[in-house]
Amino acid sequence: MITNQNGLLGCNFVLLRKEWILAVMMLLFSVYQMSAQDKTVGGLVTSAQDNLPLPGVNIMIKGTKTVTTTGFDGEYSIKASPNDVLVFSFIGFQIKEITVGSQSKINAALSEDTNKLNEVVVIGYGTQKKSDLTGSVSVVNLESAKKTVTYDAAKMLQGQVPGVTVQSSGEPGGFVNVKIRGITSFSNNNPLFVIDGIMVDSPYDFAPGEIESMQVLKDASSAAIYGVRGANGVVIITTKKGKAGKMDIKFKSIVGLQNVAKKWDLTDRVGYQRITSEAERNRDIRAGVPVSIAPGNDPNSASYISNVNTDWQKESFQTGVVQNQALTFTGGAESIAYSFNVDYFKNTSYIKTPQDYERLSTNLNLNGKKGKFKYGAKIAYTQSDKEIFNEYNAGQTVVSDILGAVPTMPVYDPNRLGGYGGTDNLTQRAISMNPIGYNNLIDNNGKRNRFISDVWGEIEIVKGLKYKLDVSYDRTDWVNRKFIPPSDLGWYYITTNDEASLDVETGNELRTFLNNLLTYEVSLGKHKIDVLAGWIQEKRDYHRYNSRGVGYTPGEIPMLQYADARNASEYKFTITGISYISRLNYSYDDRYLVQANFRQDKTSLFSKKNNSANFYSFSGGWKLSNEKFWTLPEWISNIKIRGGYGTLGNNTISQYFFASTVNSFAGYDFNNELAPGTTVVAALDPNVKWEKSINSNVGIELGFLNNDLQFTAEYFIKKSDDLLLGVPLPFSTGAFPASITTNAGSMKNSGVEFTASYSNHHHKFKYDISGNFGTLKNEVTKIGVNGNPIYGAVSKTEVGRSVGEMFAWEAIGIFQNAAEVASSPTQTGAAPGDIKFKDVNGDGQITDADRTFQGVTIPKYGFGLNFSASYANFDFSMFWQGAGGNKVFNAMYRNLMIGQYTNHHTDELNYWTPTNTNTNIPAPVIGDPNGNSRDSNRFIESGDYVKLQTMEIGYNIPLKDKFIEKAKVYLNGQNLLIISKYKGYDPDFNSDGLISRGYDAGSFPNPRTISLGVEVSF
Repeated sequence: MITNQNGLLGCNFVLLRKEWILAVMMLLFSVYQMSAQDKTVGGLVTSAQDNLPLPGVNIMIKGTKTVTTTGFDGEYSIKASPNDVLVFSFIGFQIKEITVGSQSKINAALSEDTNKLNEVVVIGYGTQKKSDLTGSVSVVNLESAKKTVTYDAAKMLQGQVPGVTVQSSGEPGGFVNVKIRGITSFSNNNPLFVIDGIMVDSPYDFAPGEIESMQVLKDASSAAIYGVRGANGVVIITTKKGKAGKMDIKFKSIVGLQNVAKKWDLTDRVGYQRITSEAERNRDIRAGVPVSIAPGNDPNSASYISNVNTDWQKESFQTGVVQNQALTFTGGAESIAYSFNVDYFKNTSYIKTPQDYERLSTNLNLNGKKGKFKYGAKIAYTQSDKEIFNEYNAGQTVVSDILGAVPTMPVYDPNRLGGYGGTDNLTQRAISMNPIGYNNLIDNNGKRNRFISDVWGEIEIVKGLKYKLDVSYDRTDWVNRKFIPPSDLGWYYITTNDEASLDVETGNELRTFLNNLLTYEVSLGKHKIDVLAGWIQEKRDYHRYNSRGVGYTPGEIPMLQYADARNASEYKFTITGISYISRLNYSYDDRYLVQANFRQDKTSLFSKKNNSANFYSFSGGWKLSNEKFWTLPEWISNIKIRGGYGTLGNNTISQYFFASTVNSFAGYDFNNELAPGTTVVAALDPNVKWEKSINSNVGIELGFLNNDLQFTAEYFIKKSDDLLLGVPLPFSTGAFPASITTNAGSMKNSGVEFTASYSNHHHKFKYDISGNFGTLKNEVTKIGVNGNPIYGAVSKTEVGRSVGEMFAWEAIGIFQNAAEVASSPTQTGAAPGDIKFKDVNGDGQITDADRTFQGVTIPKYGFGLNFSASYANFDFSMFWQGAGGNKVFNAMYRNLMIGQYTNHHTDELNYWTPTNTNTNIPAPVIGDPNGNSRDSNRFIESGDYVKLQTMEIGYNIPLKDKFIEKAKVYLNGQNLLIISKYKGYDPDFNSDGLISRGYDAGSFPNPRTISLGVEVSF
């Protein structure tokens, strides 16, 4: 028993010892676990492409809310256990997961995410994955677009997106015209720009370098959420935001030289005098009077000019300078992150005049999060100063003055008031402007200050349900000042003391928006629903004050109080609007996508019965590549079909344009006695209403080789109805002008668009190729009640044809003798050596009825091609762009071929004479009695062109400096090569007359620019 007891006691002791050992082991394990949980893991995150540190990378412990970010040096630290998985994520790079294990130092190299379908794009009042888009939304390749050195972000769109037409000029600070999918209105066709949620008419007050993303909404499916502002398309611009982490400083500087790469072939003094003298000789011979040659052109005259031979292009053009410096600070924490930018831009003119453009802009973006509350703000201020080129007559540009100036006129003449040369009516008989003198003597500048602020807050009420309040303030103040001093620039351009004038315009415009937005997102198994509802208030206040002073003596201070006479006027208005918006996004199993938009707009621009309109859209998408009923080859990554239909609006109309005005102080003559009465000042349609646009489109998106190769194709029809245009009225109405603007027009635009891209980032030599191509057909379907055509400058707009189509006479040869003149259809004033025009209607005489359509002025197609590559520390890119299928009327060439007292093109030296009959150039005749210079196909040229828009080579300097994180130098060329048969400077000129289109009367040529740039990150 004792033995047994001892055994039992021994067994108990053993059991107790095992339990004790087990308890100690569990305690030690717990201590180990606790110590492991508290272990700090750190490391460096770099880009796999160039091994450079990546600041702002998110590192999260998978399945938890524990997160940190890398600093400016790419380093991080986080507490984690061996079983934890670190998830590294950064925009533009693939997500990477690494298990901690026993490691205390974990370095991660992130690879670029070449699958652009995962990209999140900004849409109206929200964001959406690119792969889930059902509307026509084009994402601009900013890496390529930013290589265009420009003051205006709109210029960056040229050639980057199919269906978008951009026209600009070389004028410093000049306006940029943008059209999305053709002409949709007879009044305004410029798209809406939305910058960080703020609606603006144009983006020229914003620094392009601060842009983080640009999207173009081209159809109703995507733009209907903007309702009345979306008919012309929408460009959404998002600027850079702050990211949590240490302060990151970036500096950019670029300096470029600009010049006009092409020159017109103009006559020198000898050629000018020869042609002009021949024109005077032909005039007098035809009139049967003694020949009278201008003394300045007659070698037998004592006043003959032989010592002046001005090459006005050489004297006027210089090397312009463009420069842009920017400094950006980003950083902060999750609670508040910031991005602050200061940007300076200056462009001196390539013409020897003070018409420069200078701008200083600042931009501050704040964003943060505290629990379920997100918030942010934007504060931007821009100050710009633009010297304005002067026009003596409407449409008379400084370029047309340069080309038309006679070579016998000197640039400078100390004997004339002002010190600049001019022509003499007795000596030269030439009415010729001195463009250098005119633009240097006149002080014409515009200064504008713009302040924009936006404050928003968003709270998550319950899971998935969020409310956002957004308030924005946009104020612009400007001062335009033009002083014309007494001067003598020739017998036609003399400004006397009594004519000297000072015009001052001051004004301000204030726009405020209040957005109340409610969103709800929920996932129910395979169903995903995203709903948006909102209420928007808008107010626009405009106030302008004009004052004018006349009468100044030379050297007198150009201030209003010193004028001999003064007058002033004032103008102001207020426009208000209220909108209700809603959107539904639905997807099932990542295969079927549906989106619906609705917006109701109300505005004070129209009468009460017509002041509201409803706009809507429906679109859908089908991801065939995600279907389970078939198995696709691995090389096919994506197949999606999408389509949509919807309506949009356009409210581009002047305020109170529905209310007719009368003059109650008008008098009427009754039996030679003046009786009081009232007359209509302007007849207006009280039933005027919104313009409408109906869009439909269908497209297909394809991805291959893990989406390295992508292709899209799309067909669209865009119908515009109730377009506002002027309809003639009987003169008996008493209205002036004798027309009324009403909803009386319709038109249709249609076309196909293609994009293709290929990315290869799998080797040391990395490259990207992308291209786009789009076609456009425009057709007017209704004009007024009777369908009467609208005539413009060398154009006719007619039902069944394109807007502003070329309409002119057709030249078929030159009359060789009097017998040919007599046997041909009657041409008033015709003689041997004159142009023979075609008798189209066969009535035996040449009249206005013999004009015919000569071609469309809207390009039938446009394209862009991007190529970029990098190897080691070098990178290279080039961008080609072009358009064609349209005609251009070269009015400048016509002006140089009329054989009058202005300068001439060298082509005219081959003019017809009885001994030089093998030519198509008519004999010059002062007065042009036959109308040889009339609008004809002689001056209509092809608008086709191909341009090497940009080419850049850069070098990333390898640095081992903790202070300088990254440095790059690059050489950039812009507008380097133009392939075109156009006789003028550039077929890609700014011509947006809507009805009068493609009319080049002396446009500013786009300069060739060579720039050197440097970018440094600290």
